[in-house]
Amino acid sequence: MHAAFFGFIVLAPALAALVGSIWPPALISLLVILPLVAIGLYDMGQTRHSLRRNYPLFGRGRWIMEWIRPFIRQYLLESHTDGAPINRMFRSIVYQRAKGELETVPFGTLVDTYRDAYEWIGHSLSAIGAKALDTDTRVIIGGPDCRQPYSASIFNISAMSFGALSRNAILALNGAAKDGGFFHNTGEGGVSPYHLGPGGDLVWQIGTAYFGCRDETGKFSPAAFAGKATLPAVKMIEIKLSQGAKPGHGGILPADKNTPEIAAIRGVPAATQVDSPPVHSAFSGPAGLLDYVRQLRDLSGGKPVGFKLAIGRKSEFVAICNAMTRSGVLPDFITVDGGEGGTGAAPLEYVNSVGMPLREAIAFVDDCLTVFGLRHHIRVIASGKILTGFHLVKNLALGADLCASARGMMLALGCVQSLTCNSNRCPTGVATQDPRLYRGLVIPDKRLRVALYQRKTVHATGEIIASAGLRHTCELDRTHIYRRVNQEAIRRYDQIFPYLKTGRLLTAPPPEGWRLYLEEAGAGDFWPDRRLTEIDRQPCHLPSQSGHSTGV
Repeated sequence: MHAAFFGFIVLAPALAALVGSIWPPALISLLVILPLVAIGLYDMGQTRHSLRRNYPLFGRGRWIMEWIRPFIRQYLLESHTDGAPINRMFRSIVYQRAKGELETVPFGTLVDTYRDAYEWIGHSLSAIGAKALDTDTRVIIGGPDCRQPYSASIFNISAMSFGALSRNAILALNGAAKDGGFFHNTGEGGVSPYHLGPGGDLVWQIGTAYFGCRDETGKFSPAAFAGKATLPAVKMIEIKLSQGAKPGHGGILPADKNTPEIAAIRGVPAATQVDSPPVHSAFSGPAGLLDYVRQLRDLSGGKPVGFKLAIGRKSEFVAICNAMTRSGVLPDFITVDGGEGGTGAAPLEYVNSVGMPLREAIAFVDDCLTVFGLRHHIRVIASGKILTGFHLVKNLALGADLCASARGMMLALGCVQSLTCNSNRCPTGVATQDPRLYRGLVIPDKRLRVALYQRKTVHATGEIIASAGLRHTCELDRTHIYRRVNQEAIRRYDQIFPYLKTGRLLTAPPPEGWRLYLEEAGAGDFWPDRRLTEIDRQPCHLPSQSGHSTGV
C-alpha cells in the first residue's frame, strides 16, 4: 500500500492541474485531502503496526523510505567498490563487456592495494605476446570409463533452473552457449523446451527431487532419465549433492513462480512452493553415490557424469575419495560450489554462514584428490562469484580446471541487482515468471550480450596468463598468486595452501592435519564416524530416544 500512497502523492499536483479548469478549488482540495484523511483513519484503527497506529499517515514515511532506500543507495550513494553482493566495479565491467563498450579504466585502480586480503598475480619479465598464446584453452572432460568425452570452455553458465529464471532468460542463455561454444547447466529444475530450442550444450543437473526423471511417487526413474540423458544436446550429467546458496537445505521454488508449465516439466502440483529434499533417496553413502554415478553413465550412453557439492565437513569428502580408491569407480568431474554462491531464494543463515568459501574449497578438493592419487582422472569445476578474468585465474591457480558462473551471466542478461530474485518481481525479466516482466527481455539482444561477455572474459584471462609468461591455463599454479595476509606479511598461494605429494596417502603416513579426517571418514555413510574422534562430551538424547521433546 505504501507504494500506491507514494505514487498518489507524486501524481496529486498533476491531477489537480488536470481538473483545475473544470472543478472549483474547493473540490480540488477535497480530491487531495479526503484520501489522506481516509488513510489516516484506517491507520488509527488497524492493529498490526504500532507506529502507524500512533502516528497515522505520517508513520507510513518509514515504509516509503524502506522502499526507496535500496535504489537511493545503489544509484546515488554507493561507491565503485563497496556494493554487495556484487560491487559496482564488477557489475560495470560485466555490462561493458556484454555491450561491447570501452572496458579500460582511467587514472589507476580504485582498489586499496594495501588492505588486508588484497590479491594479485605476479607478472613475468618473460611475458609473451597474444600471438604466442595457445588460443585453444578448452578442457577435455571424461575419465577412463567415459565413452563420450566433452570438450568444455574454461568459462561456462552455472546452474540456474527454468523456474528460478524466466523462459526468455533460458532461451537467451542457451542461445549464447550455442554461439559461444560453452556449456549451459540446467539447474535442478530439469531439461525444458527452452533449454533444447536454441541448441546449446547442456549439463543436465539431477537434484534430490529428480525433476524430469522422477516417477509418480517422486523417486528416481531410470527410464525417464535415459529418455532425456541420451538427447544430443545433453553433453554431461551432474548429480547435485548440495549447493553454495543453501548447502544441506535443498532447493526452493516459490509458489508464485511455480506456473502450470513449470509444474508439468517438474512433475509437481502447480502454484505450490516446491522444496527439494536435502538428500537423495536413490542412494546413500559414498559407495552408493559412486554406484549411482556408474548407473547414470551407463543409462546416458557413456557421457561424462560427475557431482556438485559445497564442502562442509572435510571428512565427508575424504570418505568419498576413500570409496573411489576402493571401488575404482570415478566421476568424470566434480563441481565445487562456494558457500558465497546463490542466485535465487535461500534462508539468510544459509547464505551467510553455511558452507566453505570457494577458494578454500577448491584448494581442499584439489589436495584431497591429489593425495589419493585420483586427480589426473577427474576434472574440477569452480562455481561461485566468478565475474572477471582474474577471478578465473585465481580459481584455476588454486586447482580448478575450468569455471562456471551464474550471477555473471545474469548481469550480462541485464540483471540490475534489484535483489528481488525470490519475489517474482524481477524488473528486468530475468528471474520472474510474470509475462508482463519477462517480455522486456529481448532474446536476440541478450543472447548476443551473454556470448560477448563470455568471450571477452576468456580473452582477458588469456591476456593475464600471457603477462605471467604462460601459454595455457593449465600452466597456472599456486605460485603465481599473491595475497597480503596482513600489514606485515605477503604470502603466495602455495604458502597459504601448500601442495601435497601425489598419492601421499597410498604410500606414506597422512600429512599433518589429515589423520583426523581419515579417522572420521565413515565407510557406509557420509556422516563422520564420531566414535574415532575422541570427543569427550555428554551423550545426546534425541526426542525419539527419551520419549519427549524439550521444545524450543
